[in-house]
Amino acid sequence: MKKNVWYISKYIAPSYAAKVSSRGFSILVSLVELGFSCSLITSDSNHLISAPEFRGKLMSESVDGVQVHWLKTLKYSSASSLGRVISWFHFEWRLFRMPKKDLPKPDVVVVSSLSPLTIVNGLLLRRKYACRLIYEVRDIWPMVLIETGGVSRYNPFVILLHVLEKLGYEHADRVVGTMPNLIEHVKAITGKDIQVACIPQGVDEALLNPPPPADPIFVSSFIPTSKFIVCYAGSIGADNALDTFFTCASLMKDRKDIHFLVVGDGYLKRYYEDKYQSLINLTFAPRVEKSQVQSVLQLVDVVYFAVNASPIWKYGQSLNKIIDYMISGRPILASYSGYPSMIDQAGCGVFIPSENVPMLRQEIERMSQMATAQLKEIGARGRDWVLSNRRFKQLAIQYSALFE
Repeated sequence: MKKNVWYISKYIAPSYAAKVSSRGFSILVSLVELGFSCSLITSDSNHLISAPEFRGKLMSESVDGVQVHWLKTLKYSSASSLGRVISWFHFEWRLFRMPKKDLPKPDVVVVSSLSPLTIVNGLLLRRKYACRLIYEVRDIWPMVLIETGGVSRYNPFVILLHVLEKLGYEHADRVVGTMPNLIEHVKAITGKDIQVACIPQGVDEALLNPPPPADPIFVSSFIPTSKFIVCYAGSIGADNALDTFFTCASLMKDRKDIHFLVVGDGYLKRYYEDKYQSLINLTFAPRVEKSQVQSVLQLVDVVYFAVNASPIWKYGQSLNKIIDYMISGRPILASYSGYPSMIDQAGCGVFIPSENVPMLRQEIERMSQMATAQLKEIGARGRDWVLSNRRFKQLAIQYSALFE
């Protein structure tokens, strides 16, 4: 008999609504293909999606075999606003009050952060339905709030989140994280040897379709010829740690054979454009549609990403950007100090310490001297590895093992 799975997260959406790859929904679709009955309970208040408009407190629809239940919750103005936190509490109240008699009785309830508050509803649902409870961690809260948000660890809200975090680790039937070394954090919080599974980000199958050719006007306007191009593609904000990249470009302004390219948009883009507009070895290109990203990456030599130096990374990472970069078949140059990731496993790139400009410059100069065939071989290792190890059907099979 097939199992009924409820997946609850304020920040998961069907593929048609998500602006970036939706790991949770893709896993649910693959679970449906494996014979499970899956229901997603989510919120229309999410700054990373284009949610459907509807009247009333609840809207239900079927998307790719998954029953999706949208709860109408308080909208907020920005990701860092107080309104976002209030919206968390509103979601929990709506979830608690949500009519559930028409949903199939769950055999498994997956509570996926964000928001960390949902673990309380998860425990209540397990008690009501005598089902299995899985606590999924996609971001380590409140550690993120402390380390990147600058909030005091003695803030009452942070203390509440610590209590809920420990509650989830200790009382869920299984803990699963997207980061490979979450087990170390769980032990630090609980003082116990709790088993933790790692089910990371996966490959968006849409990325495997032949991409449409890059816009000729875009190419002629922003992609220089006869240059070794180091490209960053993505959002441009504080979390993207691009100061190292721009400082390195400034120091290498006399290298006429090496060019730095930034493709994307974000609230810090204008700031960086104004600061570095005099650099002739640096180009800012506009954001391109998701379907066009791979076409643009085919025109560069090396792809770059960075994170700020932070204790968070000692537990590892599983970022959408890494998947996109590996699919491109381009070598990856990463300013990252943390637990080893799939880039190491695939042998498709180089890590240098976060915020270390001299080492970044040294690596760019070294890679610029490599033969094109050698660069392609390194990049191809990444694409082959991610296709062999990160398809969502494989991840769904791993997830289903947690249901037993």
